[in-house]
Amino acid sequence: MFFRQVFDPELAQYAYLIGCQRTGEALVIDPERDIDRYVEIANEEGLRIVAATETHIHADFLSGAREFAEQHGTKLYLSDEGDEDWKYTWAKDSDYDVHFLKDNDTFQVGNIRIQAIHTPGHTPEHMSFLVTDLGGGASEPIGIASGDFVFVGDLGRPDLLETAAGVTGAREPSARRLFDSTKRFLALEDHVQVWPGHGAGSACGKALGAVPQSTVGYERRFNAALSFREEQGFVDAILDGQPEPPIYFARMKQLNKSGVPILGDLPLPKACSIDELAENGREEGAVIVDTRPDRKGFMAGHIPGSLHAPLGINFAMIVGSYVDPETNIYLLIDHADLEEAVRTLVRIGYDHVAGYASPAALVERGLSEEVIDRIDFTDLPAETEGGERTVLDVRSAAEFRAGHVPGAMNIAHTRLAARLDEVPRDKPVMTYCRSGNRASAAAALLASEGYDVTLVDGLFDVWPGRSKAEKGEPAGAA
Repeated sequence: MFFRQVFDPELAQYAYLIGCQRTGEALVIDPERDIDRYVEIANEEGLRIVAATETHIHADFLSGAREFAEQHGTKLYLSDEGDEDWKYTWAKDSDYDVHFLKDNDTFQVGNIRIQAIHTPGHTPEHMSFLVTDLGGGASEPIGIASGDFVFVGDLGRPDLLETAAGVTGAREPSARRLFDSTKRFLALEDHVQVWPGHGAGSACGKALGAVPQSTVGYERRFNAALSFREEQGFVDAILDGQPEPPIYFARMKQLNKSGVPILGDLPLPKACSIDELAENGREEGAVIVDTRPDRKGFMAGHIPGSLHAPLGINFAMIVGSYVDPETNIYLLIDHADLEEAVRTLVRIGYDHVAGYASPAALVERGLSEEVIDRIDFTDLPAETEGGERTVLDVRSAAEFRAGHVPGAMNIAHTRLAARLDEVPRDKPVMTYCRSGNRASAAAALLASEGYDVTLVDGLFDVWPGRSKAEKGEPAGAA
C-alpha cells in the first residue's frame, strides 16, 4: 500500500493519497482545489487517481472533489448522512460518477478497502474512513482518516454550524453528537493509526497538536477532549474558549455544498512595476496586499491603502476576512513566493490575482508614503482609560476574558471588517493582540479605512500594566 500525507502549511490542512501498488489505482482524501499536486505525486509513483472522497463539507478551504470529477472523470465517494440542509447539492444534481455513502458502507480502490464511519459533531454529515490493506494480507484497519473529528490532541469544534454558517442553536446539539461519536473512536484498537484533517494553526479546533499523525491508543491516553465520561462535562469543555471563526468560513461551506467553481489552471498574475501596482491598487474593486514579513517595515512605510498579510498561517485568514472575493488583488511579494500565495488564495476562492511587484522596488521608488504609528507594549501607559482614544483588543473573546487592557473593546481580527461601524471614527485607535501579528493586520485595515491608528507592538505579557489587566466579558463582542 502506498501512503502519502500531503500537507498545506498555510491552512494547516492534511490531504491523503492512498494507493494500491499492485493495481496502480489510488484514492485521494480531502483534496484541496488545486489538484495538480496530487496528480503529480501519483504520476511519480506510477499510480492513477481513480477515486476521491472527503470527510465532510469543509468550512476552511474549497474542496478539489468536483475539480477531480470535471478534469479527470474521477469517481467520487461522498457522505449521504446528516441533515437535509447539509447535503452535497452540487453532486446530487450532476452527471458526475458519484457514490453516496451511508454509515458502514465500504468500497475498494485496488486491494485497499475503505469503510465509511459516520462521525457527526463537527458537522452533521461527517465521515471518517477506516483503511484496510487487503493486498498486504491485513484483515483489520491500519488507520483512520479522521478528518475534522479527531485531531492529534484535540477534537473538531462542534460550533461552526452556528458561529460560521449561522445555524442558530446548533452548538450544543452538535457537541452532544460529537460526544456520541467519540465512543465509536474509542472502541477501535489501540494500534490503529490516526490521520487527522488538520494540524496546529487550524481554526477548526482550539488545541491541535503539531505532530502530523497519532494512534488511537495514544489519543485515548493523552487527548484531554477524549477523557470525559460524562456528557455535560464534555459539552461544556468542548464549547468553552473556541475562537471566533473567520468570516470567510461561511462562504467556503456554502460553496462546498452548492458547487465549487471549476478552477482549471492557476491564475497567472501580471508582473508590474511598483508604479503600476500602486496605480492599479487605487482603482475601484482592487486592493494591494503587502506580504512583507516585517511588520515594522510595513508600519514605517507602505503604499497607501495596502493591507498587511505576511505569508504564513495568517495569510489566508487575513485576506479571507478583509477582502471581497470578487476584488482584483495585487500582491507586493517576492517572485519566489508568488506561486505559494496564488495557491493559498485559490484554495479559499480568491481567483482574481491580477498582478504583483517586488517589495524591493517599493523602497527603491520611495513610494512608502503611508506610515502607521507604532509603539512597544512596554511604552503603553499602565493607565489607559479616559476616553481620548479607543483601545482595540483584536484577540479572541476567550483571550480577552482572561485579561485585557482596562477600558479596551474587543473585536477579533477575523471579524473586524464586518464590525468597523462599532469602532469610533472621531478619535485615535490603538490596536493590540498577544504579540503584534494580528494587531498589525487590523491596524492596516483601519488605516485603509481612514482611521488614525497606532499599532501597540510586542508581547502583551510584558506590558507594565499587566498586573492591572481586567478580566471579564468583551464589551460588544459577538
